[in-house]
Amino acid sequence: MSCIFCEYMNSKNFIMENELAFAIYDSYPVNSGHVLVMPKRHYASFFDSTPDEILALNELINKVKELLDSELRPDGYNIGINVGEAAGQTVFHLHIHVIPRYFGDVDNPRGGIRNFKKPLVEYDG
Repeated sequence: MSCIFCEYMNSKNFIMENELAFAIYDSYPVNSGHVLVMPKRHYASFFDSTPDEILALNELINKVKELLDSELRPDGYNIGINVGEAAGQTVFHLHIHVIPRYFGDVDNPRGGIRNFKKPLVEYDG
């Protein structure tokens, strides 16, 4: 069974990488600048990450934030991981959502992305 994220990793067409992880723009963003950070090793659950992979993923989350801060200047972020089909995971290669948030992108931001409608700021990243 092929994995879309493994195929993407092999293309080397990503925003940034380190030894154990890489980051790409989400193909179906919930907001402008939505990025996915994922390990280079194929596995589904965050709970199967090695300590080194967790450090590598965290390093890229912070670097992605720096990039998005400089390019888009969001007002906040949601960072999320879906683990398992019951939690909404649809691609079973661990991936961490880094979602920039902007004042006014939803009427009431309480609860994170639950009430998201459409991106406020268009970004072609």
